[in-house]
Order: sequence, then structure tokens, then C-alpha cells
Amino acid sequence: MLASLKRAVLGSSTLDLRRLILLLALISAFLMLANSLFASYRVQREVLIEKTLETNYVYATKVALTVDEFLHSAQQQLQYAAGTIANHYDDQSFLQAEAVRLKRQTDSFNSVVIVDDTGVVRATDPDLSITGDQLGSAGALQSLGERKPLISPPFVSHTGKLLLTVSQPVFDASENYLGYISGTIYLEEPSTLNRVLRRSSHRDRSYLYVIDSNRRLLYHPQAERVGTIVGANLAVDDIAAGKSGMMRVINSQGIDMLAGYALVAGTDWGIVLQLPVSDTLKPLSELLTRVLLNALPLALLIALIIWRFARAIAQPLRRLAESATTMDRPETTSEIKQTLAWYFETANLKKALLAGIELMHGKINKLSEDVQTDSLTGLSNRRAFDYAIENWRDDHRAVSLVTADVDHFKRVNDTYGHDMGDEVLRRLSNLMRSCSRSGDLLCRIGGEEFALLLPDTDLAVAGDVAERLRQLVERTPFDPVGNITISLGVAHWPLNVQSIDELLKRSDEALYRAKRNGRNRVETAT
Repeated sequence: MLASLKRAVLGSSTLDLRRLILLLALISAFLMLANSLFASYRVQREVLIEKTLETNYVYATKVALTVDEFLHSAQQQLQYAAGTIANHYDDQSFLQAEAVRLKRQTDSFNSVVIVDDTGVVRATDPDLSITGDQLGSAGALQSLGERKPLISPPFVSHTGKLLLTVSQPVFDASENYLGYISGTIYLEEPSTLNRVLRRSSHRDRSYLYVIDSNRRLLYHPQAERVGTIVGANLAVDDIAAGKSGMMRVINSQGIDMLAGYALVAGTDWGIVLQLPVSDTLKPLSELLTRVLLNALPLALLIALIIWRFARAIAQPLRRLAESATTMDRPETTSEIKQTLAWYFETANLKKALLAGIELMHGKINKLSEDVQTDSLTGLSNRRAFDYAIENWRDDHRAVSLVTADVDHFKRVNDTYGHDMGDEVLRRLSNLMRSCSRSGDLLCRIGGEEFALLLPDTDLAVAGDVAERLRQLVERTPFDPVGNITISLGVAHWPLNVQSIDELLKRSDEALYRAKRNGRNRVETAT
């Protein structure tokens, strides 16, 4: 099939650029369309996910406020009732009447229980058959122990029901603790709280649940799950840590969910609203179809435009391709710059070729520099020294040469080790730089032997430079070695030698004479 397409487009075995561009245009149009669909899918997918997360978080926050208002209202009712019964705590009939009133006035609680300071039940509504019993449940003990308004964690009551209590302590006029009055909310049976949460149910397959900091479900659409502990779930982890937010999570049932969650003020509860990711992404199929229909005409138009401009496109591409095969010619850069790159691809290709030539020349220059650089000191090496001598000989340029050698350097290596010896050479090279000019060439031409090539400098000035360097080295401490000294020889071409090739020899002779005459001195060639 591919061969047939090629024959249909090309028409012959000759492959010219114009026909190749047509083939590439058809492929490009298809790829662009596919890319557009994919990009549109990705963008819309992220938008839907982000919007759903924000919606779930906002809704969870509203539900959390509703629950907070419900609990606050319940606490206010209990607070009023506690004040009412404080002066009638010994009146059994009054306590019973108040329990009935509180239970039936707003139906906020499944039951109301009044307990004295010893934990004995004084009154209930409805009749739970526990009046006179001593309570030992976790909620009762917490209320008796803390003696303050409480919303208890879930616990199994005296009657065997899973519930939580909203309690209010009762004090008489002298602030003596009399007991507490509590309203119970059953978690596994219909309750006012359940109705509040059920009325807050969201749309589609989204649902909400309530969980405490111990990961126990206080409310869930699946009633059998109430009271169970939620396993691995990042949103629940955040709630347990006291955080609100939104995130994409894999819930404890292994379902990919978009969850928004918010804390209920004054409790350790969290409201979680979540929707399966699969439900969120359902509208994308229709969206992709619309994108395809809208993108297809544009893709065909682009292909037609490319066909009409194929000849104009081919010319700069051909010139750039020819230039790419001759990047080593000096005139190639000029030819590339003269190429009219009137569209994006050729402009980028032109930039890339020019950058490639520049990079290639830069690497060649860098390699040349590395070859001529001493790796230890960063100064030029013997190769660079010889190259400079050769150039100055061809230019008939006068030059002075100062050679320097570290006195007793072997003793430094033997005493402090070769690493310290290398450090001494590096520090010495830095001192040489401080005594040189921008046009001077500093070289390390041997182990501890250095050379300073001073172009257009007479012998006297070169001698002064050598003496300044000697004095600088002599007074500079090289910790931990201490002070070191150097011996130097100076020669000049053409003053001291007929051939520049003999310059190093004459300078070395002066250097050795400085060594023989006691070191730490400068000798000039004669």
C-alpha cells in the first residue's frame, strides 16, 4: 500500500523535492490532525478534571458548613436545656419532661439522655430502659471526665448501638457539677444528621461521605459501611492530618476518583465529595468528533497551500542542503547568510546551520586551545611556545624571553609530597600572571620551568620584569612550604641571538648561570 501511494504521488522513479514535499504535506496534515485531536483531548481532559475537583471542593465546603450549623444548633439546644434543668435536678418528672421536650421539639437527636455526676441515667426520651443504670460507655466517661461541651467520637452505647453524642455539662448556680445532658445521633439508623447529608447529595454518580480523624466512616450512602475504617486513601490521610483540599485519588475500593474534601469546624470530621474519573470524562467522545470535523477542512487547506508553494519551498531547502555538505569551505557561511529563508522551517534550518558552523569552529578552536594549554597551571604549554616562536619568526617581530626555574623544587616534592608541589606550581603561575601584560605569553615548558615571551620588549625592560617576578615570589609565603625562590634567565632576539630558534637556548644558559651563582637571581644573556 505504501509503495502504491509512493507511485501515485511520484509518478516515476525520479524523486524531486516538489513531489516529496507533497507527500510530506499529506503525512503532515494527517499528523497535525491527529496531534490536534490529541492535544484537544488532553486540554479538555485537564479542564474537566480541574473543574470537577474545584466543584467537589466547593460543594464539600458548603456541606461542611451545613453540618457545622446543625451541630452548633444542637449544642445551643442542649445549652438551653442544661440551664433549664440546673435548678430542678432532683425533680425526676421535670427532667423527664425536659428530655421529651428536647427530643420532640426539633427532632435533632435520635434520643436524649440526662445523666448525673456519678454516671447514673436520670431520664431518657424515648424510653431506652436504662433509667437508673450506671453508664460506662466511652462517650459517657468522656463527658463525665471533661465536664465541657463535647461531640464524642463514635462508640457502641449501653444499648449496643453505634452512635455519637453531643453533650452539655450541667452546673448549678454555685458552679457545682451536676452531670450532663446529651443528644445522641445514631450512625447506623436514620437520623436528622443523615437526612441533612442525604439532602446534600450531589448529581450523577458522585456521592459524599463523612469521616473522622480515626478514619472511621460516620456517614456513607452504603449504610453497611458506616462505622468501618477506611483503608489507603490520600484524601482521608489529609483529613486525618487536619487539611482540606482536592485531589485525584484511588479510593479504598480501587476506583479512580476526583475528590474534594473539607473539615467541619469544631470537630475532627471531614466531608468528602467524590466522582469517578470515568464519569467526568464521558463527554469527551462527542467533543472529539466535533474537533475532528472542524480541524479536517483546515488540514486540507494547509495541504493545498503547501502544494501551491512547493517550488518556492524547494529552492531555499536545496541551497541549504548543498551548503550543509560543504561546511568546511570558508565561503559557506556567506552563502548560507545570502539564502532567502522566507518561511519558518528554512529560517530555523538556516539558523541551525550557521550555529553548527559556529559550534564546529568553536570546538576546533577549543581543541586547539586545549592542545596548547598546560592542564596543571592553565598556562600555555611547550607546543604553544614553539608555535608562537614560529609565528614571530615569520613576522620578524622582536621578542624577549624570560625563563624561570623553582629553586630546590625536588626538596619541596620530597618533603611535602607531589600534590603540594603541584600546588606550588599553580600559585607560581598566578604570580606570573600578575606580572604580565595582556599581549605576553606565559608558558610552562618543563616540570618546574616556566617561560615568559614578551613581544616588542627590549632586554632591559625584560630584565626588570624578571626582577619584579623574582622579588614577588621571594616575599610571597607558600603555606605550608614557606617561602620559595626562583632563578631566571633573560635573552632577546635579535639582540642576543641571530636566529629566534636559539632564543630558548641562550635564555636557559643565563638561567643555569643564575643557578651556579647562588640561585634566587636574574642573569641576562650576553
